[in-house]
Amino acid sequence: MAYKGYEDYFEKKLVISVATTGGHHGKEANPNLPEQPEEIARDLAACEEAGASIAHIHARDDEGDGTKDVARFQAIRDAIDDHCDDIIVNFTTGGGGIWSREERIAPILETDPRPEMATVDLGPINFGQTRTAVNTREQNEEYAEAMRAASVKPELELFNPGHIPEMNHLIDEDLLEPPYWCTTIFGMQNGMPAAPRNVINFVDNLPGASEWQVLALGRHQLPLTTMAMTMGGHVRVGMEDNVYYRKGELAESNAQLVRRTARIAAEVNRPVATPTETRELLGL
Repeated sequence: MAYKGYEDYFEKKLVISVATTGGHHGKEANPNLPEQPEEIARDLAACEEAGASIAHIHARDDEGDGTKDVARFQAIRDAIDDHCDDIIVNFTTGGGGIWSREERIAPILETDPRPEMATVDLGPINFGQTRTAVNTREQNEEYAEAMRAASVKPELELFNPGHIPEMNHLIDEDLLEPPYWCTTIFGMQNGMPAAPRNVINFVDNLPGASEWQVLALGRHQLPLTTMAMTMGGHVRVGMEDNVYYRKGELAESNAQLVRRTARIAAEVNRPVATPTETRELLGL
């Protein structure tokens, strides 16, 4: 056969991450967005049943505002353990411009059990008119070192291709273990514009031994995550990134978004990875 390509496409399992809550909009954007520990855990149980293998976790206080309180993350972790079977827990270290670098990593190091994964934002990003999350090289080295010592796998969040050199720096400093788990992000304020051509260019420049997923905001979530599936990549969905199921129709739950993703994966012949298979793929 003359055509070459897709040699492992039909065997490569699709990892579905779900970001249920986020740290910005809340129930004012969609009343179905879970904010409290029990809400989050029950939603995640349905997401796991639908095919999600990684849970990306932000915490909210009793009023629904973002928090880095370790006790709050512990409550979410405990509720997940009560309601979910085996989903991989991934804590955010986001929140630059609001919390100190020590506050941002504390839940990763001080909860019991620790999460299996945690994010590292590889460079600066603007939010609104006055806030910039700086995410310095020094901070990223510190986070990667601390996560390695704690046996937590970094999820490398790349908001634009300028963050790829920062990833290469961490590799060169021997602070990351392959395979590298990368989240390529599209549609944020001063991040990579959400366009199909940009997905290809972004992914083509990732270091070897990278496994990658696409995160796209709002209306871009469905087309660009579908594109990622056909490219052999992985996907992140959920109401942190998109509160709508379709134009004018709010999502009923995060599980509804995961179920649609799994249906599309079946149509494009990408089997969905279980949490155990995701651990094997990512070396957890």
